[in-house]
Amino acid sequence: MSRFERKFGKYAIKNLSFVLVLCYAVGYVLELLTGSTIILYLTLDPYAVLHGQVWRLVTWILIPPSSGNIFLVLIMLYFYCSIGTTLERTWGTYRYNVYLFQGFLFTIAGSFLMMGYHYLFHADLIAAMGADAFFLRSSMSFSTYYINMSIFLAFAATFPEAQVLLMFLIPVKVKWLGVIYGVMLVFEFLADSVNGRFAIFASLLNFVVFFLTSRNLSHLRPKQIHRRQEFRREVRKNPHITKHMCAICGRTEEDSPMMEFRFCSKCEGNYEYCSEHLYTHTHVKSNR
Repeated sequence: MSRFERKFGKYAIKNLSFVLVLCYAVGYVLELLTGSTIILYLTLDPYAVLHGQVWRLVTWILIPPSSGNIFLVLIMLYFYCSIGTTLERTWGTYRYNVYLFQGFLFTIAGSFLMMGYHYLFHADLIAAMGADAFFLRSSMSFSTYYINMSIFLAFAATFPEAQVLLMFLIPVKVKWLGVIYGVMLVFEFLADSVNGRFAIFASLLNFVVFFLTSRNLSHLRPKQIHRRQEFRREVRKNPHITKHMCAICGRTEEDSPMMEFRFCSKCEGNYEYCSEHLYTHTHVKSNR
């Protein structure tokens, strides 16, 4: 991640959650001006994409959440924008961009897998209904709803002890809301249609991949990020010192430019180690 960030981090989109909310606003305006007809031309329809309507690979992001109760929708959008902004500030803009765009790509891949599944097992039904109508109907299951839910799961995993006010009155730790939501997802996955299952699995796969491929989730915790920020501030105060130095062998990035350096979350203090000693050193503990 750090290598790609050094190379591509400058292209990361800042305030991506706010940009996503702006996309919803555009979708609401289009729906208000043209009715629900325009939404049918924005959905993630893989059959239509393969027949030239390539704009659907992007425009499905514009489809806003259900507008049954606009007040609840505004509260929901504010909530997800707030936690998304918090994650971006905690993880960094690049890492948060990777998380969201990975969710978008998995959702697109899931829609095409869904189409292949239906051609394999429901070819007669597709022929009877017509492929255009069949896959247009199926495409309505794919939206950013579950991607927004994956943002909440990421927030719960990063800030498990944070509290939110349930119904504006009851303080509840985020980790318990995450557990409840996870259980609800399992039941929803089992009870939903095939299209819904593909949408749920594809949209939330980025949460699983993003965290399971991290060697140690603790490096995403606010406490560890704060420690690294303090270290960087000390480095900026004295530009003549190296930015990274292994606490065991003393090597720096000047000695080994390709070497990776990481802080140890189990050592008490700002101790950084090269990749050779990160998992083999003795953890430093205070004498308290």
